[in-house]
Formats: sequence, C-alpha cells, structure tokens
Amino acid sequence: MLVKICGLRRNEDIEYANILKPDFIGFVFALNKVRTITPSKAEELKDKLDSNIKVVGVFRNNDISLIEEVVKLGIIDYIQLHGDESDEYILEIKKFTNLPIINAYRDSKYCDYVLYDNIDPGKGMKFDWNIINGDKKFFIAGGINIDDIDNIKKLNPYCVDVSSSVETNGYKDYNKMKEFIERVRK
Repeated sequence: MLVKICGLRRNEDIEYANILKPDFIGFVFALNKVRTITPSKAEELKDKLDSNIKVVGVFRNNDISLIEEVVKLGIIDYIQLHGDESDEYILEIKKFTNLPIINAYRDSKYCDYVLYDNIDPGKGMKFDWNIINGDKKFFIAGGINIDDIDNIKKLNPYCVDVSSSVETNGYKDYNKMKEFIERVRK
C-alpha cells in the first residue's frame, strides 16, 4: 500500500517529505481551501522535492485552463479531480495530457484511479467504507489516522491518502507524518 501526504504548502513540508519519502505528495489547487497554493508556489516547492516522490495536483471544479497551466509547468505527475467533474471534463483534460487521472467519488471509464473520500474533503471526517468497489485501483482518504491502518489494509487500496491527521494546528507535523508512514510500511 502506497502513501500520499496531501496539502503540502511550506518549505518545511517539502523537507519532511524528502526525509520521510512518501510515495506521493499533494498540492491543492482547489479553490477556497485552507491548503490551497498557487501554481508559482507549487513550482517553487516542486523544485525542492525529491524527484522520486510523485506529485498529485488536487483540483475541485476548477477551470480546465488552470489544470493545463499546472501540467505545462511540469509541476504534477497525477491529476486528482475532487469535485463533480463530468466525463466530458475528463475528456477535455485528456486532449492536452496523458497524466493519470484520479477521480474522487465515482469510477469514470476515463479515469485511471478512483479516490474514496468524505464528500467534504480536508476536514478529517470518515465515510462509510462499505461503499468501496475494488474494480479499479483506488486511493482511500477521509479522516484516516494511524489507528485505521490495519483495517484499511484489509480493503487492499492502492494508496492511503492523509492530510489533516498528520498536522498539528493546521500544519504538517514531522513526527505525525513519520509515525504514519512507518506504520503503513510495517
């Protein structure tokens, strides 16, 4: 099971990631979110990130031109759609990139992965794991903490995705990130 630490936005967050080596980190471009960063800040942080760590760009009903800009700048390796984006929206993205697409909440025939999460992401709230359909490789998020790892492993996700549970006072916490990654990989 792979690990994604989402919502990185500071130099310290990148330093922690470079030491701890999660498989993925996430930059949030979704509008009006606490962890939202600009493309220029994401580009600055990406330049400092270990090249072996993949970057996921998180979007939620954004204008497609923002996704295209971020892709052209070479900031991200994966696109995560976290709103109610349609199949037509996904097909528009595929016109300018072949990057893998992670689609939250629904399994589109045009996405590469599904993300199961709480309907109101980033607030550390769990959802009913019984809705998970393992037909496609999937990421799981939504209020996951270190105590959930053994149960999550039984679901056989491709990747476990955390953000707020590895924070203290709204910022990434090195010790929480370390403990979480170590537990997943144990």
